[in-house]
Amino acid sequence: MANIFSSLKNAYTLFKSVDFKKLEELSKKVDLPKIMDSVSNLDDTQLQGLMKMIGTPHEKRELPPIEGDFYHLGDEALKDEDRALQLKVRAFLEREVKPIVNKYWLRAEFPFELIPKIAELNICGLTYEGYGCPNKSNLMEGMLAMEMARIDTSISTFFGVQSGLAMGSIYLLGSEAQKQEWLPDMQQLKLIGAFGLTEPEVGSGVAGGLTTTAKRQGSKWILNGQKKWIGNSTFSDVTIIWARDLDDNEVKGFLVRKGTKGFSVEKMQDKMALRIVQNGLITLTNCEVDEEDRLQNANSFKDTAKVLKMTRAGVAWQAVGCARGAYESALSYTRTRKQFGKPIASYQLIQNHLVEMLSNLTAMQTLCFRLSQLQDQNLLTDEHASLAKVFCSMRTRDVVSRAREVMGGNGILLEYDVARFVADAEAIYSYEGTKEINTLIVGRAITGFSAFV
Repeated sequence: MANIFSSLKNAYTLFKSVDFKKLEELSKKVDLPKIMDSVSNLDDTQLQGLMKMIGTPHEKRELPPIEGDFYHLGDEALKDEDRALQLKVRAFLEREVKPIVNKYWLRAEFPFELIPKIAELNICGLTYEGYGCPNKSNLMEGMLAMEMARIDTSISTFFGVQSGLAMGSIYLLGSEAQKQEWLPDMQQLKLIGAFGLTEPEVGSGVAGGLTTTAKRQGSKWILNGQKKWIGNSTFSDVTIIWARDLDDNEVKGFLVRKGTKGFSVEKMQDKMALRIVQNGLITLTNCEVDEEDRLQNANSFKDTAKVLKMTRAGVAWQAVGCARGAYESALSYTRTRKQFGKPIASYQLIQNHLVEMLSNLTAMQTLCFRLSQLQDQNLLTDEHASLAKVFCSMRTRDVVSRAREVMGGNGILLEYDVARFVADAEAIYSYEGTKEINTLIVGRAITGFSAFV
């Protein structure tokens, strides 16, 4: 009798929990008796698996944070104050840059309203000593270059031209008077600089084929020629122009001030990458520059190369940032995008892509980490910087490609950011020395033979 009452009680409880309206609707779609028969034949392990797969409507899964620094290099490597600065810059970029960057990228315009806000961060000329510069480590500078490129490679490039190429040329090769005149205001972004090396017919071969010329006439130099792809040049206050001295055939640097007669800039149009960067085609027609505006310690291309060695490390970090931004965007997308009733991040093929991306990204980060250590120890060589530039720019291409792939058709829409990273990765691949040129620099170092022609 007790068993009968127990069975009736269980049945009553079961009936109370059943939504008969839903049961009726379900019976019109599936064979309920067949399903009940199949489920009743499952063993305990199979039932547990079925319940785990079904879950409950109110179950919320605690997902791990989206973090592209998988080996926690930033946590371990930076002092507390530097880590705080890194996070401050990251918050600024998330708050001020990310919401507007696609709009400006699409229109190929520069967000000038950001310049005074970036100045407030006090990070320009980060590694230089004196002249209002913070005198931080090269590792810190690399980390910040990565943070900028993680949100937008164009903003990172603008900053790299200002802080690295332009200020670096003056800091490494200028006279004390030139440093005092330019660096404090450039550090505060009150004056903007550009770096004019590449030419329309001379890209990576500038060491031996620079066609822009300089001829001294009394206390002045007469510059003639053209420069192409010169970032910031459409609005710069000073442009470092590199020209070959007709008298001794050596490369020299000149500080060409805005408004100098014979100096004109035309904005380059229709780029598919780094669209926020304002690249210019510079034409120099009997452009007169005073001797006091010649970089006093730039007497050959070997001096120019000192600047390039320093900034090439920064470009490797930019590649890391571009890859990280694409990876983190793709990971976030795959955790919310559902197909067949589940987030696509739960599928094996998607996870394979994500892990491949993270593997490349982590390898790039650890390589650049060591590169910056060498730089801080004054052990950095041209081949060290070139190897990092080659590897990171190649791997970035792979990461952004996989990021676009896991996002399907949405991967080509600007609103999801990855399309911008895909395009900008192509520019990173080519500037600051192509893969081929940097490969030959490393090849010469490891074999003892120069393959340059």
